[in-house]
Order: sequence, then structure tokens, then C-alpha cells
Amino acid sequence: MRELGSSQPTAVELEILRILWELGPSPVRTVHARLTEVKGTNYSTTVKMLSVMLIKGLVKRDEDATPQIYRAALTRERAAKKFLSELIEKVYDGSAMSLVLQALSSGKASQEEIEEARKLLDEMEDKS
Repeated sequence: MRELGSSQPTAVELEILRILWELGPSPVRTVHARLTEVKGTNYSTTVKMLSVMLIKGLVKRDEDATPQIYRAALTRERAAKKFLSELIEKVYDGSAMSLVLQALSSGKASQEEIEEARKLLDEMEDKS
């Protein structure tokens, strides 16, 4: 179980972030309706999850609005960079290339993705 201060979201928290990134700032009922479609959670669980995410700094809440409106604290892009950096540091000892090689060797990369990786590597090589 993750500690409350962990910046890495749990699976449910990540799903809530995806909902907020897609819909934008939303009241609990809207988040809950979407989350129920995916996870089948009850309303009190959604409220509790948003409360925990607020403490963790994953979401922000507009206290002046009625009902209260929640929004993601980071954009999808900034969150991806942050979480990926932490993953590279913790799992791959700071080696981004180890992560890339692991991802490509998993066999799940499409031909288009492999070509994109080649293009990126060529561009990086040209810069050095």
C-alpha cells in the first residue's frame, strides 16, 4: 500500500485524473458518474478518493464553487514527465535507455512506434 505522501497515484487515482484531464474541472457527481462506469465504486468512495488526492496534491478544489469543483493539479503531460522520471530513477537506476529498451523488447511496440523511435534516435545522434 502506498503511503499518503506518495506522489505516485494509485490505479483508481490515475483513473480519476484521466477523467479530470478529459472533462476538465468537474464536481464530484460528474467524476463519480464516470468512475462508476469503469470501476463500479460507490459515491462515498469517490468523495474519499478525491479527499486523499487533494492531500497528496494530485487535485485542487475550488472552495468557492457550489458544488465544489475538482481539477487535476498537473496537466497530463507534466504528470507523465514527473511520474516517468520517478520510474526511471527508482526502477532503472536513472537510465532512460534501459526503460526504452525494456519497453521495446516487450514486443508490444507497433512497427510505427519502432520507426518513430528510430527517427528520434537519428535526431538525437545528429545533435551530438
